[in-house]
Amino acid sequence: MVDVHGTVEAGYEPVRDAFAANFARRGERGAAVAAYRHGRKVVDLWAGDRDGTAAAEGAVGVEGAEGSGTPWEEGTAQVVRSATKGVAAVVPLLLHQRGQLDLDAPVGTYWPEYKAAGKERTLVRHLLSHRAGVPVLDTPLTPAEAVDGVSGPAAVAAQAPAWEPGTDHGYHAQTFSWLLAELVLRVTGRSIGTFVAEEIAGPLGLDLWIGLPEAEAARGRAGRLAEITPPPAPEGAGLKVRPKRAVAEAYEDPTSPTRRAFAAITPHADENDPAFRAAELPGSNGIATARSLARLYAALIGPVDGHPRLFAPATLTLARTEESAGPDRTLVAASRFGLGYMLHGPAAPLLAPGSFGHPGRGGALAFADPESGTSFGYVTNGMQKNVTADPRAQALVRALRTAV
Repeated sequence: MVDVHGTVEAGYEPVRDAFAANFARRGERGAAVAAYRHGRKVVDLWAGDRDGTAAAEGAVGVEGAEGSGTPWEEGTAQVVRSATKGVAAVVPLLLHQRGQLDLDAPVGTYWPEYKAAGKERTLVRHLLSHRAGVPVLDTPLTPAEAVDGVSGPAAVAAQAPAWEPGTDHGYHAQTFSWLLAELVLRVTGRSIGTFVAEEIAGPLGLDLWIGLPEAEAARGRAGRLAEITPPPAPEGAGLKVRPKRAVAEAYEDPTSPTRRAFAAITPHADENDPAFRAAELPGSNGIATARSLARLYAALIGPVDGHPRLFAPATLTLARTEESAGPDRTLVAASRFGLGYMLHGPAAPLLAPGSFGHPGRGGALAFADPESGTSFGYVTNGMQKNVTADPRAQALVRALRTAV
């Protein structure tokens, strides 16, 4: 049994029960979950070991593993993989809200080099809704190239699209990082990590970074990730962990768009490497606490502790208005996207039909539901083999649904 720390308000006890059950029945190693309701924190829980590597190996003090055997603390943060996309999407939408970015302008208006190879008609909204047609790179980048701030933007600018931009959609798993980072840099003159730090995380008091500062790394704020195998799911228990055959085959085929999209960085980067964590990859390497993810999404839809809401009503509508839907060229299964956000649906179940947010491959999840005034954040160090519907996150969402 694991000791669960933190608090829940009356009525949200099912979330605590589901969180504890994740450790007992769903292979959880170390995690945190938080929720806000109408700008007020109602769930704030954490448990387990902050070092997924040690926990996955059943050992304490694994040689070379910082924090091995150390309990997850209140301020422990984790890499949240693609849940970073939902954080990063705040930036272009705020720029649009301020009149600095036209969502219907060609990307080349701000980034002239991007017009190459038949991409001159790609619109800014196509980047945000995974309709740009460049989820793969003909020549994958090395981990060092992926984080140097130059090679990634150059590669996507030169890449010929796999389909005519705007005519179809496919999840830009890795290339989203370089597309969005360079667009923001061209529009603002600031890196996207700097923008998030100065205009979002700082004012809201968030433990959330795209590019972990050296001082925070030195404080040991972020735990370590590990790939873990979940225990077999009981018969008929919620969402099935085993993927459909077509999806599994797509991930196994090195020539498929699915495999190539996730392999745009080859070999796979070491997500525990300080150099990787210090880089700014707004599609994949954000580091955050569950509380900060939930607080950020709460601030998108309403005031929080005296801070005015970030999204005006029109911007909130843009975030969750369907731009892409149906069979996804990368994910194979059907997906739904607004501008920068996944929308509620079978591939990515959120709280309710009007919810918007983003999962992270292997576990993390964050979203907001404007109708109920609810926001949610979940982070974990145990990366399981799933992309959009982690059974641990879904158990927590089901429990939250009963409380709201």
